[in-house]
Amino acid sequence: MTILTLVLELVGGLAMFMHGMELTSDGIQRAAGNRLQRTVNFMTKNRVMAVLTGTLVTILIQSSSATSVMVVSFVNAGLLSLVQAIGVIMGTNIGTTLTGWIIAAVGVGKFSVAALAVPIFGLGFFMSLMKKRSDSFRSYGTVFMGFSMIFLGLGFISESIPKPSGDVLYFLQNFSNLGFLSIIIAVLVGTVFTILVNASSATLAIVIALATEGVIDFRMAAALTLGANIGTTFDAFLASFATNVDGKRAGYAHILFNVFGTLWVIAVFDPFLKFVDFVTPGEITPATLGVHIAMLHTLFNTCNTIILLPFVNQYAAFMRKIFPDKPGTKGQVLVYHPQPILPTPELSIIHARKEISDMSILAREMFLRARDGLVTLPENMETELEWFGKRESYADSMQEELTRYLLTINRQDVNARTEENLGQLMHMVDDLENITDSCLSLAYLLERQGKKQLIFGKKESTGLLPYTALVDEFLAFIVGNIGGQLSPEQLDLAGEYENRVDAMRKELKKKAQKRLREGSEVKAELLFLDIIRQIEKIGDHAFGVAAALKALT
Repeated sequence: MTILTLVLELVGGLAMFMHGMELTSDGIQRAAGNRLQRTVNFMTKNRVMAVLTGTLVTILIQSSSATSVMVVSFVNAGLLSLVQAIGVIMGTNIGTTLTGWIIAAVGVGKFSVAALAVPIFGLGFFMSLMKKRSDSFRSYGTVFMGFSMIFLGLGFISESIPKPSGDVLYFLQNFSNLGFLSIIIAVLVGTVFTILVNASSATLAIVIALATEGVIDFRMAAALTLGANIGTTFDAFLASFATNVDGKRAGYAHILFNVFGTLWVIAVFDPFLKFVDFVTPGEITPATLGVHIAMLHTLFNTCNTIILLPFVNQYAAFMRKIFPDKPGTKGQVLVYHPQPILPTPELSIIHARKEISDMSILAREMFLRARDGLVTLPENMETELEWFGKRESYADSMQEELTRYLLTINRQDVNARTEENLGQLMHMVDDLENITDSCLSLAYLLERQGKKQLIFGKKESTGLLPYTALVDEFLAFIVGNIGGQLSPEQLDLAGEYENRVDAMRKELKKKAQKRLREGSEVKAELLFLDIIRQIEKIGDHAFGVAAALKALT
């Protein structure tokens, strides 16, 4: 067998393994998309909970790179704090060790990989074709096909690794005799190789195959595995380029965390390997090396997390010192810039919903400012209009970019449920932008009131207070529930809000018409009617958001 043939078989097996990982990840995320969203939303400031969440999400989607990119994007969007993100990153490193155990189990077993993989692929293929079954059922079929390709890829990788010849052993002997330097070189090789193949699981598969065939010993395999832990942070590093300062902090926090772990393990390299050998059943033999490597991978990431977990707050403070806030930018409203599409539609939707939540907060902020203006007319209307204009322009850009973002997600391979949810999210974006339009219109009406010196009487001003208070209560209800799905009872409550707003507007309109008949100033009453009409429109659009929240599945 020529070297070219060996290389092609190895590359082909590696490609099949990586494609299987991708299929498995996509299938699980599609099947459990909503549950995955609830898992991420369940994260709190509890650092232990964040670690568990990161572990669970990585196990579910079978990709530490995808999870780390998601974390960086969510920190950038404000969905996660830096402290939460560090906890999730720690959990990500633990969750990714499951792949090593799967690889080790396949390598240790005496069964035929092909005999197991082919029936699984067939089962998954026919599951994916069943149009009458649910989207989740078909997605699980994709998961089975992905698992079968993982097994087949591992089999091809194992078969393509040649039994060590004298020349190979001579070369490795020279490499291994470099002492501590050989460990450093192996770590660097593992790092670079993982960056090139863009998957630490692929590196682990190669390392276990090489070790099982006797091409490398346990020390060399351990060093390569440590390097893979550094290389897997490269995706988070790339993702941080297009983010704000918090996103950069999260991306580099992942890198430094894994580098720190590698350094302290290298410092106690031989004792740590003895510890791994102590807790792993059986002596180190070619047949058990895969289990020892998987155990090393798990213990390394678990110990690293245990060591640094109590110092998460200090670690976050350290990252803030490395990447300080730019002067004058904190809290400043800037032009809206959409974030990159995340690895799968379900994760992208989580990000989009956070942005929509921010949009709802902006809409209520604008209404509260307009409401204050109705109580006390602003002294400097030019400054006031500039304030409203900037935020309404920002809302316009949010509507345009979020709609484009959601349409881009929809063009991906999404199931019918996700497609319906995307449509509802676009309706929510439109309604929220319309609320900001009405708030800007209220600001212009206030400007007209000031220019024309149209003063409302005490009855008119008193009548507006409960009306605007009701609409603000409705908007607060929307902001508080926009991250989830409304129950039928909550939608009924939203309907009551809208009906009460409509009834109050009719009552206020009747009173204005009565005042007109009694000879009140026409311009002032017409302005009053315009104001209550704009406020009613805000209530109508708030109910539109509520209806979309109820329709989400």
